[in-house]
Amino acid sequence: MQTKDPKTGTVLLSGGNPQIAKADCDAPVQAYIAAMPGWKSSLGRQLDTLIVATLPDVRKAVRWNSPFYGMGGKGWFLSFHVLTRYVKVTFFDGLSLDPVPPGGTPRSGKARWIDIYENDRLDEATMVQWLRQAAALPGWVP
Repeated sequence: MQTKDPKTGTVLLSGGNPQIAKADCDAPVQAYIAAMPGWKSSLGRQLDTLIVATLPDVRKAVRWNSPFYGMGGKGWFLSFHVLTRYVKVTFFDGLSLDPVPPGGTPRSGKARWIDIYENDRLDEATMVQWLRQAAALPGWVP
């Protein structure tokens, strides 16, 4: 089911995920974050700010209606995606992180994630550890 975000006019796909065209750079990522519904937009800004503060040379893009973050010449290491009740933050090589993010199954391959719900507090210290580790690894190249 699709709806439109009343403040941005962006189409929201199933679960409230903003439909943003594939593009490189910060502008489409900021458009995605602005269109995230309700409390999720604040979380998106918090994540983006933390990523940039931790990794000032991070590369950004929107792919498959999700913001992607990577390091030049290494590929993508992280993405997040809006679902109905939470935001899923995925590390593409999460099995290599210490501690390993809690989400994932053997069918997930190397990817691991953390689901953040409305009343959850983002553990910034752990997220910074994961960001630094993930950025140092070879990233995912589609």
